Amino acid sequence: MTYAPPLHTGPASDLSFGQEEGVVWVIGKDGSTRGEHDPRLDSALALSIYKAMMRTRLIDQQLERLQRQGRIGFHVGALGEEAAIVASAAALRPQDWIFPCYREIGALLWRDFPLRTYVDNMFGNAEDVVRGRQMPDHYVSRKLHYASVSSPIGTQITHAVGMGWAARLQKEACAAATYFGDGATSSNDFHAGLNFAGVFKAPVLFLCRNNRWAISIPVEHQSASATIADKGRAYGVTSVRCDGNDALAVYSVTKAALERALQGDGPTLIELLTYRLGGHSTSDDPKIYRSVDELAKHQAGDPLLRMRSYLERRGLWSNKEEEEYQREVEEELRACVRAAEEVEKPSLQDLTTDVYEERPWHLDLQTEELEMGQRPRDPHR
Repeated sequence: MTYAPPLHTGPASDLSFGQEEGVVWVIGKDGSTRGEHDPRLDSALALSIYKAMMRTRLIDQQLERLQRQGRIGFHVGALGEEAAIVASAAALRPQDWIFPCYREIGALLWRDFPLRTYVDNMFGNAEDVVRGRQMPDHYVSRKLHYASVSSPIGTQITHAVGMGWAARLQKEACAAATYFGDGATSSNDFHAGLNFAGVFKAPVLFLCRNNRWAISIPVEHQSASATIADKGRAYGVTSVRCDGNDALAVYSVTKAALERALQGDGPTLIELLTYRLGGHSTSDDPKIYRSVDELAKHQAGDPLLRMRSYLERRGLWSNKEEEEYQREVEEELRACVRAAEEVEKPSLQDLTTDVYEERPWHLDLQTEELEMGQRPRDPHR
C-alpha cells in the first residue's frame, strides 16, 4: 500500500477565521487562545485529542483508497470534521451513552474501540461485530456505551432522548449524546426528540455537525431557519453555536453542556459549525454540486491545522512528532487490513442468528434451504 501525505501543511497564517457573532471559539490563527472559553487542557489530553483527530484522518484516507480498489464496498469519512467529533467525545465520560450517525468512528476509537474490530466491520468478515449483516461503517459497542449506527436520517435522536429520560427516571448519573448532521434537523425525529427533551428536561446533548451540506443540498436550501441553534430555542432547549473546527471550543462547550445535563438543567443543542471537506461518502462526487473555490476556502480552516498551531505554540508538537505518529498509525492500519482480509466471510447461518430468543422451527428450515441453494459468483475473484 502507498500512503499520501494526510495533512495540508500550509502555515498557520493561512487559516481563515471570520468568526460570526455569537459563535464560541478559542484558538486564534497564530495558535494563541482567548481565555473566556479556554478549557486549559493539560498537555497529555491536548496531545491525545490531536493524535486522535490525526488518526481518524489517516484511517479515512486509506479506507477511501481501499474502496476505490474494490477491497471494501463503502466508506463514510469525517474529513474536515475531526474536531467536532473527537473533541466532543473527549469531553464526555465513559458512562455517557453515544448515539451516532455514521460518521463518528473517531468518537468510538477515542473510547479505545480496537482498530482491528473496526476494520473487520469494514470488510464484513466472520469476525465483524455485526457479522456482516450491516453495511460498512455500521458499528456498535455496548461495552463502550456506543449504540448501533443506523442509516435512516435522524432516528438516533429519539433513541438518545429515550436513553437520557430513562437514566433520569432511574436516577443514574449519566447523559446521552447524539450526533447528527444539519440535514437531520429537517427530520421528524429531530423535532420529536427536542420537543420531548425540552419538556421533560432529559439529560441529552444534541451534537449537530453543521457541515453545510446534506449530501448535495446546501443548508440554506433545506431550512429557512437563520441558524440551527434557533430550532433548539424554539423547543425551549438551551442552544449554543460553536466553531466546530476549534477542538478547544468544542471540548469546552460540550463539557459545559454535560455539566448542565447532570445537574438536572436539561438538554443542550450544540451547533458545531464545520465543513465536509470530502464527499458525503465514497458513493458521492461533490465536484458536481460545489465549486473548487468553496472547497479551497474551507480547506484553509482545516481543524487539524488549528489544533496543531495551538500545540506548536505550547511547544508540544513538531514535524518530527508528526512524521513519527503518521508512520505508527500507518503500520497499525496496514496490519489490521492484512489480518482482516485473511478472515473468511460470515457463515450463511449468521443471517438468521440473533433474531429470536428461542429459535423457531421454521427458521431452521429456511436456513437449511438457504445453504442448499445456488451461490452467486464472487465478483472479486
